[in-house]
Amino acid sequence: MKKILVLLLVVNFSFAQQNKRKLVWEENFNGKRLNEKSWNFELGDGCPNCGWGNNERQLYTKQNHKLAKNKLVITGKKEGDKYTSTRITTKGKKEFQYGRFEARAKLPVGQGVWPALWMLGSNINEVGWPKCGEIDILEYVGKEPNMVFTSLHTQDSHGNTINTKKTRFDDIEEGFHIYAMEWTKDKIDFFIDDTLVYTFQPENKTEAIWPYNQPFYFIINMAIGGNFGGPEVDDNILPQEFIVDYVRVYQ
Repeated sequence: MKKILVLLLVVNFSFAQQNKRKLVWEENFNGKRLNEKSWNFELGDGCPNCGWGNNERQLYTKQNHKLAKNKLVITGKKEGDKYTSTRITTKGKKEFQYGRFEARAKLPVGQGVWPALWMLGSNINEVGWPKCGEIDILEYVGKEPNMVFTSLHTQDSHGNTINTKKTRFDDIEEGFHIYAMEWTKDKIDFFIDDTLVYTFQPENKTEAIWPYNQPFYFIINMAIGGNFGGPEVDDNILPQEFIVDYVRVYQ
C-alpha cells in the first residue's frame, strides 16, 4: 500500500510540474511556405568544412522540403550523381534556455539516411564548436534499425560523443513518435514518447562540461551518408522523407 501511495505522489508531482509549464513557442507548419521569420535555410555542402565536418554526401537546398497537411516534409534524394536534402535552423530568430522541447516526427528508413533534431549554443559564432555545446534530441541512422541516439557534445569531450545513449525501440520506424528534452539548470533529460532514455547531470559544471547555461537554437535536417550515417548509401531506398508534425517549447 505504501508503495502505491508513493507512486501516486510521484505521478501527481510530475503532472503538477507539467501543468506549471506554459507553451512559449510552437511551429505547426500550417502555412503554404516555411515561416522565415522563425527559420533559416542552410545551403550547400558546408564548405570550407565540406560535408558539414562529417563527410556527409548531400547538398542542402531549399527545394528538398515542402509543407503538406500541416507537416514539414524533408526529402532526401539522389539527382544524377548528387544527393540533396534540406537543413533549417532557428538561429538568431528563436533561441531558448531551459524548458521542455519536443517534436513529433516520422523517420525515414534505409542505409545512409541520417535525420536529426538538435540544438546548438547561440554563442557558436564567438566561441566555435564544440565549446558552444550541442544537444542532440533525436538522431537516427538507417544502418542501425530500431535504434535512437540522444547525445551531447561539449568542449570537455573535445566534440566526441561520450555523453550519449542508444536506445532500442522495435516500432520506431512505424508512424509518428514524440522526441523530447527537459532541460533545467541542473540536468538534461531525454524522452522518446513517454520513456525516459537518458539523463545528463554532471556534478562539476565547468564551462567545458556544462555549456548549457545559455540560449540554444533548433536545427532540423536529414543528412545522407557521412561519418555517422554511412559511408555506404543504398540508392535504391531513395527518395526518403523525414516528416515533422510540430515543434514545441514549454517553459
